[in-house]
Amino acid sequence: MGALAYTVAFEGVEARPVEVQCAVSPGVPGFAIVGLPDKAVSEARERVRAALTSMAIALPSKRITVNLSPADLPKEGSHFDLPIALGLLAALGVIPADELAQTIALGELTLEGGLVAVAGALPAALAAASEARSLLCPLASGREAAWVDSCRVLGAAHLADIIRHFSGTAPIPPARPGTPAAPRPFRDMADVIGQERARRALEIAAAGRHHLLFVGPPGNGKTTLASCLPGILPPLTPREALETSLVHSVAGQLKEGALLSERPFVEEHHTVSKVALVGGGPRARPGSVSLAHNGVLFLDELPEFQSNVLEALRQPLERGTIPVSRAGAHATYPCRILLIAAANPCRCGHAADPARACSRAPVCSETYLGRLSGPLLDRFDMRIEVPPVPFDDMQRAAPSESSARVAARVAAARSLQQARLAPWPDLRTNADATGRVLGEIAPLDAEGAALLTRAADRFGLTLRGYHRIQRLARTIADLDGAPEIRRAHLSEALSYRLVSLKDS
Repeated sequence: MGALAYTVAFEGVEARPVEVQCAVSPGVPGFAIVGLPDKAVSEARERVRAALTSMAIALPSKRITVNLSPADLPKEGSHFDLPIALGLLAALGVIPADELAQTIALGELTLEGGLVAVAGALPAALAAASEARSLLCPLASGREAAWVDSCRVLGAAHLADIIRHFSGTAPIPPARPGTPAAPRPFRDMADVIGQERARRALEIAAAGRHHLLFVGPPGNGKTTLASCLPGILPPLTPREALETSLVHSVAGQLKEGALLSERPFVEEHHTVSKVALVGGGPRARPGSVSLAHNGVLFLDELPEFQSNVLEALRQPLERGTIPVSRAGAHATYPCRILLIAAANPCRCGHAADPARACSRAPVCSETYLGRLSGPLLDRFDMRIEVPPVPFDDMQRAAPSESSARVAARVAAARSLQQARLAPWPDLRTNADATGRVLGEIAPLDAEGAALLTRAADRFGLTLRGYHRIQRLARTIADLDGAPEIRRAHLSEALSYRLVSLKDS
């Protein structure tokens, strides 16, 4: 006796189809699962056996073999429980075998036959839709998968419900999408006192997705400024919402079937490991840099991070994707992020204050900031100082502009970029433009080219730094509503390169 069921295996955010071949044959009684299963998949035989026994369905005293095809594709996760159980039920004649041909199943079983939510329901639904199949999953996962309206999603709470469904006695109704995630609170830029230059830099960073580094003494608003960023970013487009939600789905971080509606804001402590930041581990899971896809990654106290952790960011910041390879798992995750970082000028934080600087200045500052490599610093489009605000200025300061007003200008600039980059679907902001495309969208006149060339010679800019300033000037022009880059735009872009750090 044999039967087939169908499920998926995950490679990054992609769901690859897997055929579950179940055979019950004469021989020494046993239950074997083959086809490169990991520990969780191998343990499925005990969960499946206990779940069927609790429903008074006894497995025969025969040889049971489950092959997960293709056999050379690693199989990971507890979501193989349900398709294995369905394949066995079909092989035993409990449910019609032909009913499984048009269904992709995934779900974890309890020992009593209940179905537990699993990660990856959203990419599984996309895979089912591409094959014109329905998706059968736990009830808790159905709200997430049902966002794919081109796929018929059935969510069940118990294995007995599925048996009744395939028997025709009690069909399972289609699942409905969960409610969108509730907006999270964020700081308003009106809370920032002074720091006009830093506020301007934050607005430019949001408008063009330009990486930004704040350097200044502690307590002057670096973290507050960064926490204001979500309030001025435009909402996710439908395409971006799906991309970002796929990553969070694979990581098991979509709560109650709610797709993301706001750009993620991920903040990491300086004790974070390399695997946690860029991804990896035994199952090559996405890291914080991928969970922040289409959003913001904030790294406070940047020089305190381990150097090997920071250096791992260099390639992802350039490419917008990160390959994660392990002995038995290979995946590529998206990571198109806006990186915001903050650093003190030295360990004590007051290197620039003559009244409070330590006796080791300026060696203290050089040693502390020297932990940041030149190639890493070159990835930041803007590197600016956040100086102390005198108390007199705090008391006399006029009310700061609100996040809503800044967000309106950012949205207008993003609209200009989307219209300009329409011929290149993979490009969404000025920061994405490279090579020939950059020359087309951000041409420089003779005066601007001469200015930028002189600056490159004086500050020793690399070609990457040259192009970053060109892209930055394009964004500044967009915020001004200017169709062409002018000298003033280039001059402002150049002023955001902190030459007191390692310039490249």
